[in-house]
Amino acid sequence: MEPKEVQEKIAELKMEYMRLQDDMERLESFGRSVEKQEEKLKEIEKELQYYNSL
Repeated sequence: MEPKEVQEKIAELKMEYMRLQDDMERLESFGRSVEKQEEKLKEIEKELQYYNSL
């Protein structure tokens, strides 16, 4: 993967992470479960660690 592609993927993952955080805040404000979103955040964190290590 080219450095530019890595940076684009990192930016994409960060945007997805922020979107999920917003979704979680909305769900929590309505008393809804956020377990699925928490799992997805963990997956994104792992992906970010991988791409940042390249």
